[in-house]
Amino acid sequence: MIKSLSSQPHPSQQLSKLAPLLGMMAVIAGCQGEPPTANAPAEPKMKVITTFLPMTQFTKAVAGDRAEVIQLLPTNVGPHDYQARPEDVQRLTQANVLVKNGLEMESFLDNIIANAENPNLKVIDTSQGVKTITSASISGEADNHDHDHDHHDSEAGTTKSAEGHHHGEFNPHIWLDLKRAIVQVENIRNGLIAADPGGEVIYQANAAAFITQLQSLDREITTLLQPFQGKTFVVFHDVAPYFAQSYNLKATYLVDIPEDNPSPADVSRITKAVDGANLRAILTEPQANENTFAALAQDLNVQISIFDPMETGPETAVEPSYYLNTMRKNAQNLTIAFGGKVKSQQIHWLPGHLAILPAQVRQSQMVKVGF
Repeated sequence: MIKSLSSQPHPSQQLSKLAPLLGMMAVIAGCQGEPPTANAPAEPKMKVITTFLPMTQFTKAVAGDRAEVIQLLPTNVGPHDYQARPEDVQRLTQANVLVKNGLEMESFLDNIIANAENPNLKVIDTSQGVKTITSASISGEADNHDHDHDHHDSEAGTTKSAEGHHHGEFNPHIWLDLKRAIVQVENIRNGLIAADPGGEVIYQANAAAFITQLQSLDREITTLLQPFQGKTFVVFHDVAPYFAQSYNLKATYLVDIPEDNPSPADVSRITKAVDGANLRAILTEPQANENTFAALAQDLNVQISIFDPMETGPETAVEPSYYLNTMRKNAQNLTIAFGGKVKSQQIHWLPGHLAILPAQVRQSQMVKVGF
């Protein structure tokens, strides 16, 4: 049997039935185009300016990826040598937050801040609440007082000849004591939260993770230096009173600031310190004048080692791990100067996007160093 053609639906009738469905599909397709946020500009990160290396290291540890952290000083220029540039003023003009050490370490900042004319700039002074040591010198010895508790630290601190001091009333090198560095990190955390409340969870978690690392390293260094309590070590300039106090040591130094030239009295004092402590080495700085310490070390028949205050460094020194590893190395070099043994270790700081605890990669190898 042949079916009649008239019994089949006409093509136009089929299309008319599909029209509503095709229209609906077109609407859905239109709604499923590019996501609304795909072409939207990313929300700009908070701009945080730091002054010099330790402030950058601490701030990067706390901020992670949440904020853009930019150091004001070139990494190879320290606070003692810095000269303000027009572009530095411009940076502060565009910044949301400025992180500084305080205690007159960055005496250049007042003019830059004034010229930046940024009324919205929030300044975090990391020295707030930190126990300080005075810079005063009396009869050839520094009477180092804890500023908060006002007691005399007779067993630890810094000795120096009675000369003028260039750092102001209090020694500013607080970042070289891990316990005080923790207070600085907490100040940075609190300041960033105040400036960016939306990042509180990240800042809290990152700070907690970094503080855990600082506490662990502090315990390690305490154990390392415990056999040498009460002994005196020699550094290039007055960077080590807080470090010395923290580990019940004494520090003496050749000059107040790196630009100074040592006097005969300075050399005589260092000679007595080396002989009295039977030191194997005196500790200079990466940025110091090598000739000065080299001649002195040769006269004293001791080696030269490094105690790095991290006022300058390579471009990679801005990372938090650089601080941790340098502090460990400082303690190791000091231990060797006292005649001890050390373990060689490295810390790698790897904060996650949501402040996952950082991983540690540690390789230990017993190293016995003799002179």
